[in-house]
Amino acid sequence: MFKKAIVIGISALSLLHMLSCAPNARHRAAFTGAAGEVKLITLDPGHFHAALVQKTMYDQVSPAVSVYAPPGSDVEDHLARIDGFNQRSNDPTRWIEQTYRGDDFLQKMLDDRAGNVVVISGNNRAKARYIKACVDSGLNVLADKPMCIDRAGYRLIEKSFKAARRKGVLLYDIMTERSEITTILQKELVNDPEVFGTLTAGSVEDPSVVKQSVHHFFKYVAGSPIKRPPWYFDTTQQGEGIVDVTTHLVDLVMWECFPDQIIDFNRDIEMISARRWPTLISRQQYEKVTRLPDFPDYLKEELNSDGILPCYANSEMIYTIRGIHAKVSVAWAFQAPAGTGDTHFSVMKGTQANVIIRQGREENYRPELYVEPAAGADSARLGDALENAIGRLRGKYPGVTLQRNSAGWRVLIPADLRVGHEAHFQQVTERYLRYLVEGRLPEWEVPNMKAKYRTISAALEMARD
Repeated sequence: MFKKAIVIGISALSLLHMLSCAPNARHRAAFTGAAGEVKLITLDPGHFHAALVQKTMYDQVSPAVSVYAPPGSDVEDHLARIDGFNQRSNDPTRWIEQTYRGDDFLQKMLDDRAGNVVVISGNNRAKARYIKACVDSGLNVLADKPMCIDRAGYRLIEKSFKAARRKGVLLYDIMTERSEITTILQKELVNDPEVFGTLTAGSVEDPSVVKQSVHHFFKYVAGSPIKRPPWYFDTTQQGEGIVDVTTHLVDLVMWECFPDQIIDFNRDIEMISARRWPTLISRQQYEKVTRLPDFPDYLKEELNSDGILPCYANSEMIYTIRGIHAKVSVAWAFQAPAGTGDTHFSVMKGTQANVIIRQGREENYRPELYVEPAAGADSARLGDALENAIGRLRGKYPGVTLQRNSAGWRVLIPADLRVGHEAHFQQVTERYLRYLVEGRLPEWEVPNMKAKYRTISAALEMARD
């Protein structure tokens, strides 16, 4: 009898241990993939990315969306974008926005619990606090980048991930660049040893991995000139450039170099250098992109003697990740010259080949993928390996072919694989919906999100110092 009791006790303890170790056990029972089971809450939308999550409909998502925000232009602009999606002639959406406007919007949202997934894309100063409050209340969160803009925000995000595991909910950031076809194919080729070999270690002067992007404050989104919120140029609210777009680039370095592997900041990453510099914004430029006649008082304090705003949107960081030297840089101009646009450059250097994304004038400002032999590599052997690799990839990415050029090869990508930046929000959202049904994120996602945000917050401190 005593032995039987011991066995029962051990079995009970074992069961409790398995339940405590099973990630998001309660969450797994919450979502089945049924139509309309996901009920979105949009919290304080101040960035157009919040609307892009709803540019299309999803069977799993209810058309009724609850919006909670302070009164003001941010929420009105968001609702106008959603209405534009509903009213468009080609494949209109059917969203029903149920909106609460009030200074107590956060507490009201937590009290109402009108949904089960919160979309957060807006003022970055408050974002980490919003995320923590939502997760603590047992709500799933799909957050735009960056989830935090400084070390204090990072500490909140770290606590939020712990709370998410405890509460059985999923906290996930929107990494759209993983859905860009040239980046996807670059990752595929870099992880084909017959084509790429292995990553070189590189050096500070000649990093093995380089990712650079140029963006513009004024541009067109969904066919209309963008309207930025007035606080967008306040780096205490939007964050400096080194913790904003660089989030994508730091993420891609990990995702492409070490796919499906857990990265630990303290063990795997060493910061070497970081710097930042401003883009100068005139009152006329500010008016053009915000549609406000003058700088607000909190920005007037930052103006130089000529009445110009120095906005610290530009940055460069160099670091090693598992001994591989990487350089990430972002620059912001006010507006691209006519006929041009945002640009992206990425090179990953292997012992057999360099795999490069270019998006300049020669590419008509559209990202294109190139493969070039590394120094001393056998070009003929590389060509054969590359032909074989593209043949295999054609099964997943139909229509992909090769074109020889003077430096190596260009990977020709058919138009139907180039869905565009705005469509990537749909792809990320669909991936997140799948994770909700599975009840968990991939094992490496949470550790790597923590490593990513720890990297950019460390770079900010180094650049300021």
